[in-house]
Amino acid sequence: MPNLKNKRIITVATTGAWPKKKDNPNVPMTPEEISEDVYTCWKAGAAMAHLHMRDDEGNGTMDKEKFRKTVELLRANHPDCDIIINMTTSGAASFPNEECRYEHIVELHPEMASYDCGSMNWLNSGLFLNPPAFLEKLGGIMQDNHIKPEIEAFDPGMIANAAYYLKKGVLKAPLHFQFCMGCANGIPGSMKNLIFMKETMEQLCPGSTWSCFGVGHTALEMLYGAVALGGGIRVGMEDNVMYAKGVLAESNAQFVARAKRVIEEYSCQAATPDEAREILGLK
Repeated sequence: MPNLKNKRIITVATTGAWPKKKDNPNVPMTPEEISEDVYTCWKAGAAMAHLHMRDDEGNGTMDKEKFRKTVELLRANHPDCDIIINMTTSGAASFPNEECRYEHIVELHPEMASYDCGSMNWLNSGLFLNPPAFLEKLGGIMQDNHIKPEIEAFDPGMIANAAYYLKKGVLKAPLHFQFCMGCANGIPGSMKNLIFMKETMEQLCPGSTWSCFGVGHTALEMLYGAVALGGGIRVGMEDNVMYAKGVLAESNAQFVARAKRVIEEYSCQAATPDEAREILGLK
């Protein structure tokens, strides 16, 4: 068994539900663009891709056919690409029903999917809805379909929610967390807060693995913090369209390459997809 202690998982979140071409002309929007972008990021060092889809107007959508087309294009055009696919089950209030949030993962069976462990006000403008009944149902669907949840935690209370659902059997250990740092109405992105999130997870859900990302100006602090504290790191235009202050990102691969460079300068290595599978306990 290889030594995985110094491996760090890079996840690329290519698209999200917010940035459009007017925000950064390089953000991928169509299945064709997203699939090619994922491949380029895999070549740059990403072990996992977190996927959102857009409709023809560029708004976030749960259209399962767009998810299907993206994955089919990736596998057909790049059969060597073994990146882990992680699909969103986002709780945006604009989606027409709860079923659309999980139909695509039931049909397409990604290795992982997001599990947002609580509701919150979203960016001071709307609601991010993940009520208890939905979370219980989603947990069961993921277990039935052998999909590992990526538990997105925007504050410590969501870690406590995960611990509750673990005890109840809705979630199954070992858990994997994504600490979402610096989102408006969530926990601010700082090294002190990242340590607090990690310690809360270790207290309530021992044996779990984790990753994090920082929105906007918190991105680099969270990148350095994740590498130093032994976690994975998520990068990409879902969370940032700027590579540096006043500098638009040229591509998602640019973010991945920087993360890999920081990891290696810390005398660690970016995990391959198969190494990430072993760390995460994926079948």
